[in-house]
Amino acid sequence: MTSVVQDNPSASRFEITVDDELAGWVDYRADGDVYALPHTRVLPAFEGRGIGSELIVGTLRELAGRDAQVLPFCPFVPKVIRDHPEFLDLVPADQRGMFGL
Repeated sequence: MTSVVQDNPSASRFEITVDDELAGWVDYRADGDVYALPHTRVLPAFEGRGIGSELIVGTLRELAGRDAQVLPFCPFVPKVIRDHPEFLDLVPADQRGMFGL
């Protein structure tokens, strides 16, 4: 199984493909270098395989490489950040409490 996370700026979302098939996405709203992540979706055929976590980790890696900040409004994103504390610094310190971080 080969998975790839890529930005699809025309759709304002990061997408994950598994063996070249769209498996899910996380929507974003960008304001400069601040990315609000309001919704994550994994397609039913791919649920229960860790695809959502892989998608969010890939997204956070990409945003870290852009020196971006993240506002994780989707409740799933803070859960992934708690499992991967190396991404905590992406969330502005004064906003972390709002997301349970």
